[in-house]
Amino acid sequence: MPGSSRLPVSLRDTFNARKSSANGQLVALNIDVLRNIVFVLFVLRWTRIAFYQLKGRGIFGSIGDAYINIRRYLYGIFLRLPGVRDKVQAQVSDSILKLERKLVPSGPGVVRITSLPSQGWSEEEVRAKLTELADMEHTRWEEGRVSGAVYHGGDELIRLQTEAFGKFTVANPIHPDVFPGVRKMEAEIVAMVLSLFNAPEDAAGVTTSGGTESILMACLSARNKAYKERRVSQPEMILPETAHTAFRKAGEYFKIKIHLVQCKAPSYKVHLPSVSRLINPNTILLVGSAPNFPHGIIDDISGLSKLAVKKKIPLHVDCCLGSFIIPMLPKAGFDSESFDFRLPGVTSISCDTHKYGFAPKGNSTVLYRSDDYRKYQYFISPDWSGGVYASPSIAGSRPGALIAGCWASLVKQGENGYLDACHKIVGGMKKIETAIREKPELAADLKIIGRPIVSVVAFLSNTLDIYDIADAMSAKGWHLNALQNPPAIHVAVTLPIVAVVDKLIDDLVQVTEDIREQERKRIAEGKGAKGAVKGDTAALYGVAGSLPNKSVVVDLAKGFLDTLYKA
Repeated sequence: MPGSSRLPVSLRDTFNARKSSANGQLVALNIDVLRNIVFVLFVLRWTRIAFYQLKGRGIFGSIGDAYINIRRYLYGIFLRLPGVRDKVQAQVSDSILKLERKLVPSGPGVVRITSLPSQGWSEEEVRAKLTELADMEHTRWEEGRVSGAVYHGGDELIRLQTEAFGKFTVANPIHPDVFPGVRKMEAEIVAMVLSLFNAPEDAAGVTTSGGTESILMACLSARNKAYKERRVSQPEMILPETAHTAFRKAGEYFKIKIHLVQCKAPSYKVHLPSVSRLINPNTILLVGSAPNFPHGIIDDISGLSKLAVKKKIPLHVDCCLGSFIIPMLPKAGFDSESFDFRLPGVTSISCDTHKYGFAPKGNSTVLYRSDDYRKYQYFISPDWSGGVYASPSIAGSRPGALIAGCWASLVKQGENGYLDACHKIVGGMKKIETAIREKPELAADLKIIGRPIVSVVAFLSNTLDIYDIADAMSAKGWHLNALQNPPAIHVAVTLPIVAVVDKLIDDLVQVTEDIREQERKRIAEGKGAKGAVKGDTAALYGVAGSLPNKSVVVDLAKGFLDTLYKA
């Protein structure tokens, strides 16, 4: 073109080559920089993880954790070796078969209903079958021989609950405009329980299907709150090793990392310094029990509250087992400890109305200091084609009949009814505790765990096989709870147990003396101070406590669950 100049071809090629080389060097430099950034972020991430691991567990604790994990992994490999695997699976299958024979009726005359009847039964036939099913051989909870499990408020209350069921059989609180009475009762249940736990004026709560759902909701709320307000994407929570296993279920369901803190003798309460060391920027929730299920011990909730306030972390107190007993302790004249909303760090509480509230099974509550916490457990879908959908907890449709039965139970019992129950139940627990501590026949070999003050008393033995005692009590018709870590037995006292507590103590004395005599004979025969682990209870918990890898126990438990659904 006129007035323009062009570079010679050779210079232009040289320029382009140098330009291309510079671009290549720049790309390579950018890749190197990016690689270095990724490496630095990787190092920082693992340095941070290592720092909080060492801060939380210490050097020796971290080494101990690594040892346990390696031992568990290697033992898992051992269990999968061909010869070992076949032998273990044969034993597991044999155990499950025995369990199935025990739980699933069989033999001549047993009728299995595996499909709908071609013609519907008459009312008389249904009633007759219901009576037959109710009368199947079972552990006699009616005679007070079952620890916990059935929190019976008396025949009069059951009749009233049944009547409430009948009036609200089809009711569903998901439709409050259709069933306004159920909505009112549910709101009043929450208000009554909030009042019982000294909640502040702006406190809130919801009803749930049981303690597990209450705990799940509290964990979900804490997780969602931490993500929304602090952008925590790798949530962690800290709980005592004795906390209800529903917290571990919540961790698995909601992808929350669990830190377990030991509850060492003699107090068996959560170790506060360990909790403090484990707190880090990912911590979304601290947990305490009032009381815990295994030992009936109330954690140091006051200490946890101070930590929660200082670190600005929510604190959940599990009162599912304590329910309506623990708030009544001071009024009943028993020793008590601080645990409820009067402690500033307590942000949520779970309380089972279907335990010592004597409501029908399938009732519980989760309570929050304010709606600032409750709102994070709600599920709301504003753009669904079926319309705006909102539910307060996991379930959508819920049985209004259960809510009616719960409401009827609370207002029928009243404060005076629960106070009377507290006197009887805690009095029964103390009677068992005193017998074990003071009766020479028991005190020589049995030892109370911690200082129980609510409804559960747990005991172990350093001289006898505690699982042998559990099996021997089972043979006498008692259904007590076997524990592990440490091996122990607990009794959750209910109103039916109160009526037969003297018989329970007498049988425990006899069983302990029998086991002691068996040990004397073994020693005299030169067979050692303790007999071999035997019996159904001992077989399960003895194995569970001794194996570094629990996969065999998991297989047994899975077999048990599968058996429940065999017609």
